[in-house]
Formats: sequence, structure tokens, C-alpha cells
Amino acid sequence: MLIPVILSGGVGSRLWPVSREGRPKQFLPLGGVNSMLQETSQRLESLQAEPPIVVCNEAHRFLVAEQLREIDLPATALILEPAGRNTAPAIAMAAIQAVQSDPDAILLVLPADHHIGNPRAFAAAVQQGLPAAATGHLITFGVVPSSPETGYGYIRGGEEISSGVLNLAEFVEKPNAATAAGYLEAGNFYWNSGMFLLGAQSYLDALLQYQPEMHRLSCSAMDGASRDLDFLRPDTDLFLACPSDSIDYAVMEHTDRGGIVPLDCEWSDIGAWSALWEVGTPDTAGNVVEGDVLAHETTNSYVRSESRLVTTTGVDNLVVVETADAVLVADRNNVQGVKDIVSALKIADRSEATVHQRVFRPWGSYESLVVAEGFQVKRIIVQPGQTLSLQKHFHRAEHWIVVKGTAEVTRGEETFTLTEDQSTYIPLGEVHRLANPGKIPLELIEVQSGSYLGEDDIVRFEDVYGR
Repeated sequence: MLIPVILSGGVGSRLWPVSREGRPKQFLPLGGVNSMLQETSQRLESLQAEPPIVVCNEAHRFLVAEQLREIDLPATALILEPAGRNTAPAIAMAAIQAVQSDPDAILLVLPADHHIGNPRAFAAAVQQGLPAAATGHLITFGVVPSSPETGYGYIRGGEEISSGVLNLAEFVEKPNAATAAGYLEAGNFYWNSGMFLLGAQSYLDALLQYQPEMHRLSCSAMDGASRDLDFLRPDTDLFLACPSDSIDYAVMEHTDRGGIVPLDCEWSDIGAWSALWEVGTPDTAGNVVEGDVLAHETTNSYVRSESRLVTTTGVDNLVVVETADAVLVADRNNVQGVKDIVSALKIADRSEATVHQRVFRPWGSYESLVVAEGFQVKRIIVQPGQTLSLQKHFHRAEHWIVVKGTAEVTRGEETFTLTEDQSTYIPLGEVHRLANPGKIPLELIEVQSGSYLGEDDIVRFEDVYGR
């Protein structure tokens, strides 16, 4: 049984302002029509694999569930991490879950935020590695380098241990330019992709051998796991006590059963804005543009618009990214510094560092349109059949105007229905609830007024999402 394991715990801060902690890059359409998580999931269709096990941050659980629902792909399990502990414990939890259904399960471990331009070549590489993984080898995919890249770690392939599988001879850190050129010339060095193919029990046995404390705590955390809706929650205290380490450092650098399957499939980890220029389709001037963009006398640039017209003139080799509340302009060869910008925004306690202007919730989304002293205007969308919590606010009143769909409103002891162009008023301190009983999204405008308009001014009495 081949069980994919999708790791969806990254933040993607180098792709700010589009990728932020509240909705990081794996949940965004970057390099494709669907989100990167959805593209990763759909890539599995040709492999005759079981539904995936997804390991994600607890804060993103509803994003994961909704995006898998959109592509009609149920998960074998959705395992929630209370905090990130890197890849080794995350894979351990997935392996523990997998062996419960099949002691001989093979795991295909995939980060949720990678781009693969040639899915057929990827599927062929997986098939190439399956026999070795079934006999206990821990296989990693080594991307055949197309350039002397200094931003990736490398792995060195040794002698062939089975058809198309090389011995994993060495891990090497990110090299300087001269060393990377030497690796490219040597021909037996590969980019470390962070993708793996390994027996679930074989991995757990290796973890027990090399990281016994991590093994013990991962097993104990899963033994104490609880079910919450469709989610599996490992014991929080035990998981937080688990050492944090990558599978490379924890296991792969120690094992004598490591193998490499060379992979040539137009792979990228989309680690920075320059990568989206590289995987995009440039125009005759070498530009890759997304959205409402007018590029005049502009060359070799990546320009992205999300909410308004963006124009450029007389520039070369730039990255320009516009969102509703922030704009990034950078030299295309110096985009790694975006991470430093995010750090500076966090130090300044700027909300733009972590959340978008449009904030997604399990029931839908809300977007701030106008914020001023004493009032705020929001656009709220509630998906069909969804219900917000029964709640009240201490410091604000709310006016709701329905512009599309049907709203079911609970206000105090009464419940009533509003349709398009109808409105209601929720007084300060009144217990209320909003629901969408219809078959199309409910869209309304909310006008808040009061002395404090923060999202933390809320008391929940009932909530179907367990918040």
C-alpha cells in the first residue's frame, strides 16, 4: 500500500506579501491554476495510491480540509501539529498512523509547496524507487541540477544498489558558486528535494535506532491522540516535548540504508519570488506577469497584481508584487531579503506581516474595506450551509446589509431571514448568530461601530468548529 504523506507546515515568508502565516504559500495558486496543496494532491492520481495523510499546523486545519474538499479528495487522516517540530516528528506521526492500517505501508513524503512541471517524470521516478523502498531502503529524490545553484543543499550519489537507485553517499550543505559548479560538472551530485519514499515501519525502526527519544515521544503523542471532527490531535504536551529536527539530520545522514532516485521533472521548491519567474512563461521581453499588469519598456522582470492595475516602465530584472494592503519591489537577484522585511514588520507589530486583508475562516471569509476611528466596514462571505458561532461583543454594535444570497439571523430570542437588499441591526452586547441556509454564498456588508473594534472582542457560546 502506497500512502502519500503531505507536509503542510511551512510559512513561506520569502513570498511575502502574498504568502503570510494566516494563509501561507501552500494554500495559494502559485505556478498553477489550483493551490500548491491541491496541485500536490492531484499529482498523486496516476500513482494508484491511497488517499493522503496530511500533517499541518492546527491553525490551518480548516484551510486544508476545505481545499481537499474543493478537489473532491478525502484524506486518510488530517494530523494537527500544535507547534512545528520539523519534518522528522511529522513523518513519524504519519508513519505511526499508516502502520495501523498496513504494517507494510510505503510512505511517499511530499512537501505541500513544491512545483513539478513534468508530473509524468515524477510518477516514473516514484515507480522506480518502490522496489528498493519495499526492501527497507530509505529513498530520497535527488533533483538533477540544471545550474550551479547555491540556494539548495546537495546529495551525492554512490554506486547503484538496484535498478535506477543509487546509494546515498553524502549530504552537503549549500555550496558557494565555485563548489556548486564543481558539483554540476561531476555529474553525481543532486539537489536535495526534501521528498522521500520509505517504508513506514522501516522509518520508525531507523528513528528508534538513531533518535530514541523522538521515537518514544512521537509514539506516546499518537497513543494519546484525540479525534476532533475530521482531525486527529496528538497529545499536545508530549508532542511539544519532542525534539525538533529534520529527517535529514535525524535519520538520513546516519542510516546505511539510504538511497537516491535521480529526478528530472522541472522541480522547484518555489522558495522565493525569483523561482516564480523561472517556472513561469516569459514574454518576448523576458517578463512573467500575473494579473492586471502593463509592462512598458520592462525586461526580465516578474510583475504580479492581485487587486489593481500595476504599471512599470524603464526597469529591468525586478520583482514587483502588489496585494490589497502591501507592495513589494525588489531586485530579482536579491529576493532572499524579503524574509528580513517580514521580521521587521513583526518587530513593528504590523498585521501585514501575518494576515491578509481578506481573512479566511472555516465558514467563509471577511475583508476589511474601511477602518477609521470608531467604525469599520467589512465584506463578509458565508459559504452555503455554514454557520458562525453564537456570540456577543462588549464594545461594538453591528449593522448587516445582505447584498447576495440568504441570511439566517439569530438576535437575542428571535430568528429571522434576510434576503438581498434587506438589513438588520445587532445592538452592543446582544447575543447573535449568522448562518447561510442557502445553496449559494451569502455576501453581506457589515458596518461596525463602537469604542473598540478588535477581533478579540468576542464571547462564543456555541461553535460548530470547536473554537
